[in-house]
Amino acid sequence: MHAIDLPWTEKYRPKNLNEVIGQKLIVERLKSFVKAGNFPNMIFAGSAGIGKTTCAIAMANDLYGGSFDGAFKELNASDSRGIDVIRGQVKEFAKTISIADVPIKIIFLDEADALTADAQHALRRTMEKFSSETRFILSANYASKLIEPIQSRCVVFRFKPLNEADMVEYIKRISDSEKLEMNEKAIEALIYVSDGDLRKLTNVLQSAAMQSKKISEQEVYEVAAKARPKEIVAMLKFAIDGIFDKSRDELNTLMLKHGMNAEDILMQCYKEVQGMNIDERAKLGIISDLGTYNFRIVEGANERIQLEAMLAHIALTNSKYKK
Repeated sequence: MHAIDLPWTEKYRPKNLNEVIGQKLIVERLKSFVKAGNFPNMIFAGSAGIGKTTCAIAMANDLYGGSFDGAFKELNASDSRGIDVIRGQVKEFAKTISIADVPIKIIFLDEADALTADAQHALRRTMEKFSSETRFILSANYASKLIEPIQSRCVVFRFKPLNEADMVEYIKRISDSEKLEMNEKAIEALIYVSDGDLRKLTNVLQSAAMQSKKISEQEVYEVAAKARPKEIVAMLKFAIDGIFDKSRDELNTLMLKHGMNAEDILMQCYKEVQGMNIDERAKLGIISDLGTYNFRIVEGANERIQLEAMLAHIALTNSKYKK
């Protein structure tokens, strides 16, 4: 039997804080905690795929010397949102005695903002009761969804989306290890489709590498089911110029050829309209339309009809602003 390789999101996850890509200020603070052998409860806040879980595990590896059995517990709050998970798994682990050289145990609660209000209040009481031997790291996309008593008991670290230089460094790390051939256009496409999310970038890169070790720009967009920026811009320009039929043809290409859904198309429109060379009033009108039609689609309206209606509305109202 062939050995099954790890998914690249796990294979290339940093094993210690020195390997973490980006988030330099946060990493330096975490290193100082490891050196001191003590640290406060923490909230890691930020969007998905920018290193929150990675930093928690890397810090635990550094703190416990790579062996943290019985000293580190990872739970995902979105799997069990209610009070039972706090009264059960969290409380039971907090009560145990650590057998690691460092006497402090860590409970890493991923997606903590998914916990119900009752569960958060129970968590707050658990944090108070076992504060001498257990530290909590709460990961949240939105720290504001955590109750104030929890926020006041934690140091909040706000993770920022990774910049282009950090993402290029990460791509080079994988491509060198896997012996991939990539030109600058392919790297730019990877950065564009991942939108600051390293997990998404890694999955797209692995999927593209399954087809060929030589990865092109076209393959990246196909694997990611994204359109090239110029295709989105062309659709919007036709609409602004009042040429609805051609704008609709571009929409057909996005939905049928690339298999894109409405939300992806709207998000790419939002990204691209910012840099278009059109009247600022036209930009404001388009952004307003994007918000309106996105809301309609989220509420359950037909995607295709709403996207065509949006293009028709842009054609009717914004053509007078074209340069």
